[in-house]
Amino acid sequence: QVQLVESGGGLVQPGGSLRLSCAASGSIFSIDVMDWYRQAPGKQRELVAAVTSGGSTNYADSVKGRFTISRDNAKNMVYLQMNSLKPEDTAVYYCHVAGLRPSLMSTIGLAYWGQGTQVTVSS
Repeated sequence: QVQLVESGGGLVQPGGSLRLSCAASGSIFSIDVMDWYRQAPGKQRELVAAVTSGGSTNYADSVKGRFTISRDNAKNMVYLQMNSLKPEDTAVYYCHVAGLRPSLMSTIGLAYWGQGTQVTVSS
């Protein structure tokens, strides 16, 4: 069993910064992709940023230049540094992993979601 636990959400003023963290724990040998999604009220969940085990990153156009995703493979953690926050960044942010192999012998990659953390950008 694998658990993803997010932290770091909260209320911040426009222009401010927050850093989200996500810790993956349980039976983990390797994780191909770790990413962050968000879902605002009344909207579909969308990909915010992704990082592969090799360090390649991908960002939604709306956050490029403001958000930075990073990961610590040894600790199975992923981070999202969010700068210059805007009210439209307000959403529940979810940690997600894909291609997780519980052991060296695993042939299928699994996917998991965290429970989400609220980010509110408001004055």
